[in-house]
Amino acid sequence: MTDAHLNVLLAAADPGDEQRIRARLGLPAPGGGAVPPTVWTGGRWMSSGDVPASVVLWMLERDRPEVNEIVFFSALADRAIRRDIQRGLPFGDRAAGSVPVAKRVRTAAASDLRDVGAAEAVSELRQVTSMKTGRSAAALVQREHWDSVDAADRERPLPGYARWALAIRIDCPKEVRERLGAGHPSFAHRMRQAGIVDDPDVYVRGWGPARQVLSVLDAGRWAFPERVAQALDGLRPLVRERLGGSTEAWAVAAQLLPTFTGTVPELVATAGAIA
Repeated sequence: MTDAHLNVLLAAADPGDEQRIRARLGLPAPGGGAVPPTVWTGGRWMSSGDVPASVVLWMLERDRPEVNEIVFFSALADRAIRRDIQRGLPFGDRAAGSVPVAKRVRTAAASDLRDVGAAEAVSELRQVTSMKTGRSAAALVQREHWDSVDAADRERPLPGYARWALAIRIDCPKEVRERLGAGHPSFAHRMRQAGIVDDPDVYVRGWGPARQVLSVLDAGRWAFPERVAQALDGLRPLVRERLGGSTEAWAVAAQLLPTFTGTVPELVATAGAIA
């Protein structure tokens, strides 16, 4: 809905301009949206095809049992992520204690992944010959194994499929992911195809179409509000420079939004130029 999408942009505007812009465009005051929906509603949103895989990690970083429950039952959560959610592992402050586990998650069937040590996980990765076996081997890697996997790859590079499978795990440490793909010409493209994005500022500046990105950020008010704040911090200077308090520029942005194929910054710049 355009109203919700513009709410995200208006959050980056000067507060003094917001009421006047809303009145001009006929937009109501922003309502709720910070409270997580039901598990099934949240799961449908995550399965919509609009949500990058990295959003799963942004949600889990909140360490909120009700949000973890939505992730657990969604199509975007792989077996390794479900295993860690059931174990109550924290994704935000990883030095913190365990996270409470929702009853439906606690009583769901346990992960069928073998519980292996770091040496066996590395051994499985070395035997990978396809992307399918690469994904299976990568799923065995547990949080405490990443340093061992990284060290093993530095000592003798793992098979290419294993490296790709590790890199597209949403919980792969950023520095490990970057090293696994260092120098590969198609690395950035592969990561984008897999829905891996470093942070919300990169997402809002480099992904499109704008309507889809703003839709994800609007849901982020309940799903990953801290990350939405980061995205708005990066977007705020551009919004205030190009749209400012001009009701005409905001009206143009609203008109362009439903069919605009570019990024959010491109939408803002285009609307400002037309007005």
